[in-house]
Amino acid sequence: MPPAPSNRPDRDEPPLTSVRDRGDACPGALRLHTADDGALARVRVPAGVLSAAQAYALADAAQRLGDGALDITSRGNLQLRGLEAGCGGELALLLDAAGLLPSPRHERVRNVVASPLSGLDGRGYADVQPLVRELDALLCASERAPELSGRFLFALDDGRGDMAELAADVMLLAEPGGGSVRVTVGDAAVRVKAEDGPRAMLLAAEAFLDAAATRAWRVRELPAAHAVSAADLAARAAAAGLDAADAVAAVPPSCPDRAAGGEGPPVPGAGHGAVYVVAPLGRVTASAWRLIAGVAERYGPGELRVTPWRGVVVVGAGEEQLGVLAGAGLVTDPASPWLGVGACTGRPGCAKSLADVRADATALLPAGAGGLPVHWSGCERRCGHPRGAWVDVVATAEGHYEVSAPGGPPRTVPLTELAGALAAARTITTPTK
Repeated sequence: MPPAPSNRPDRDEPPLTSVRDRGDACPGALRLHTADDGALARVRVPAGVLSAAQAYALADAAQRLGDGALDITSRGNLQLRGLEAGCGGELALLLDAAGLLPSPRHERVRNVVASPLSGLDGRGYADVQPLVRELDALLCASERAPELSGRFLFALDDGRGDMAELAADVMLLAEPGGGSVRVTVGDAAVRVKAEDGPRAMLLAAEAFLDAAATRAWRVRELPAAHAVSAADLAARAAAAGLDAADAVAAVPPSCPDRAAGGEGPPVPGAGHGAVYVVAPLGRVTASAWRLIAGVAERYGPGELRVTPWRGVVVVGAGEEQLGVLAGAGLVTDPASPWLGVGACTGRPGCAKSLADVRADATALLPAGAGGLPVHWSGCERRCGHPRGAWVDVVATAEGHYEVSAPGGPPRTVPLTELAGALAAARTITTPTK
């Protein structure tokens, strides 16, 4: 089903027509961010696709240089936390040897998400994974791509509509028959041959750069007067030798085998030659990463796909491996309450956080699935807040949280009364007017 309107804007998306007055400080694998628990590195993984060897390398990095775990971000990238001071050079060598830094100059702009089950479950109109690989190669070869901010997002949807909720800056949507795709940037769209989709996506990003006179980081930040037009996008495509036609940027067309409006995240479990597991609060220990890599290596082609919903698709694995993965602390049950809980880093890793939100979220985990999902934030910045309808839980002072449901007024309660306030807020199914 399509996501309901959010009760809070995304943390990194300011109001439309905003003007940035500073440079983009988004962390990367080479540009580390200093946090209270040490340095943080964000490793971009286009479409979340990793080989088993790369997963092993990341587990080694987390164990040797960091705090022994990895975080899955809301864009299917990976973060290493608690890194030792001065380890940047060693980390870069490790990542480069694993093939995770194909172009150091472009590493922060390789923000690419894609339908994680594309080519595996028989759904969608086309397998977009080959298009992801081509787009990544084009980005790494582009002279202009490094001008994009580290928050600029590309998405490739195989037609099932699961990427719609991520609000990408440039999106490719496969169309019925698989021979054509629609590429959108803001409200502008062109239709091109599927094989030309990645080139059209790069052209769309370049059109944004030309339009971003206000130093905007995201397409949604462009003032209306600077918005990319369909005519401009079509002209750029034609000049590049692409057979392009204007297309309307609209709701993704429905695949015959799914509900209209788009799917959400995959459901944990096994099927179609893969298993899908979720990491509670997006955090996976190095030992669990090694286990996932071992399952992928032993039972399939050695491939896993990290998803924007903080899960991992293990290609080639089957139902018999679910027990092993569950034993490592990964969620394999579609009825698990962990599927409806998210949180920022909180204390002690973030100096701005007013609470250890991960500990509180774990202590107040609901007894079962159902109801609105809950996102915990350690401060008003609401880092990592997802799109869609969530109950918002924000630390306001020592031992106190503000709770708000979509469309409803906020309510500040002490931690001792939070369980009841959460239970009431999660029962709201439609935003109030």
